[in-house]
Amino acid sequence: MALLKFAGFLLLLWLLFIGEAVHASSASFDENYRITWGYDHITPLDGGQEIQLSMDASSGSGFASKKSYGSGFFHMEMKLPGRNSAGVVTTFYLILHGNRHDELDFEFLGNREGKPITLQTNVFANGVGNREQRFLLWFDPTADFHSYKILWNHHQIVFYVDDIPIRVFKNNKRIGVPYPTQPMQIEATLWNGDSWATDGGQTKIDWSYAPFRAQYRGFNISGCEFQSQDPRHCYSSAYWWNSWSHWSLDEEQDRQLDNVRKNFMSYDYCTDRSRYPVPPPECP
Repeated sequence: MALLKFAGFLLLLWLLFIGEAVHASSASFDENYRITWGYDHITPLDGGQEIQLSMDASSGSGFASKKSYGSGFFHMEMKLPGRNSAGVVTTFYLILHGNRHDELDFEFLGNREGKPITLQTNVFANGVGNREQRFLLWFDPTADFHSYKILWNHHQIVFYVDDIPIRVFKNNKRIGVPYPTQPMQIEATLWNGDSWATDGGQTKIDWSYAPFRAQYRGFNISGCEFQSQDPRHCYSSAYWWNSWSHWSLDEEQDRQLDNVRKNFMSYDYCTDRSRYPVPPPECP
């Protein structure tokens, strides 16, 4: 009888775990996010499980998380605008607004039809940015949804595309390099960037292709909610993304990162001697 009771207890725990996992994987937009601008350019789909941002000559659109976070493993599934999207910028990022802001960027720079879309990543810490790295992806991000993730803990920041690491920014505060430590919100936008996004701003948006549409889904959030003036509670190893195994990449991830850098990176601020005759101290 005792064994049966114990087995029943384990079954109950398993069912509760499965229920929580299903709930976490299917959070609706309204649970964790809110519209911030372009209200009439945003359409909920699939009962709020998916959001469509649109942009035309009158406006773009965007949304943000309701709460701020001090660490986490943040993700979004995105499908980018297709056809001729030159000048169109589609984003997913973390940010604290202000003059001395922190920010971690995924920015997708549209292009003429038939030309590849550029993924630009950037890291701002204490208001200092200009750390762009750009990639030409190994797939068409307009054809289907793909997953984009940012791991942020007190040791490193890792940008992932479909679970493949494409960029690492280590905490090098010991050598004087600022590192993002301030609480940040999650934001996503679709906006007019034709002053700089494509061919250095030479290729402008062709509005005959408007409205441009981007789709987002996957609205559950794995992050430490910021609830006090001291962010250090978000460094706790009680959060799985702060555990020792997430302080650095493993061997397989190192190989994946090297492959991306060798075959898909199109620009790295660390090797741009016109901008930085002496490489920044965080560069290898």
